[in-house]
Amino acid sequence: MAQDHFKARNEFELLAGYYSPVSDYYMKEGLASAEHRVKMCQLAVETTSDWLMVDPWEARQTTYQRTAIVLDHFENELNQAGEGIKTISGKRKKIRIMLLAGGDLIASFGHPGVWSTEDLHHIVGRYGCVIIERTGTDVYGFLLSHDILYQHRMNVTVIKQLIHNDISSTKIRLFVKRGMSIKYLLPNPVIDYIDRHKLYVPKEEDV
Repeated sequence: MAQDHFKARNEFELLAGYYSPVSDYYMKEGLASAEHRVKMCQLAVETTSDWLMVDPWEARQTTYQRTAIVLDHFENELNQAGEGIKTISGKRKKIRIMLLAGGDLIASFGHPGVWSTEDLHHIVGRYGCVIIERTGTDVYGFLLSHDILYQHRMNVTVIKQLIHNDISSTKIRLFVKRGMSIKYLLPNPVIDYIDRHKLYVPKEEDV
């Protein structure tokens, strides 16, 4: 959807997108290990996309990395060390980095204690956000009510879902845990990987 949006409007030339799985130190209950999550992301992009890639940097860190720090990492790798992109004229141009997220993540910007004010200004003000609407989320209403997002609203792009899709990683994990089929919800190589490594299946002592 993000790719189609920018293609249709010709606002930017979309170069690439990166999955950046969190490290094991994120400590969210129910997640598979960072090693497994990186591999599943790699399997997904290998079979479904020619513009998405996986960056394992965040997953390999020995401490939890805030989103603002992860965006700084991409800025450093792509625009500092990588010197941006070479244009047709031969000049180098800085790549614009933005956070691509679902409406549910953006809604968490308003949850007390989850995001620091400094980080929100850094994420939305310096980089910007591309928000994919999720079913049941009022992104435009939230933008209007959230002071920091409204202040940096010119850095926020909202993409409407033309076909409603309520799939989430949380629901996928729950389906597997309950023994329900996830056929057609994930690429087959990822489903095979989950089955092979028995991910998200309750341990016998938990049953």
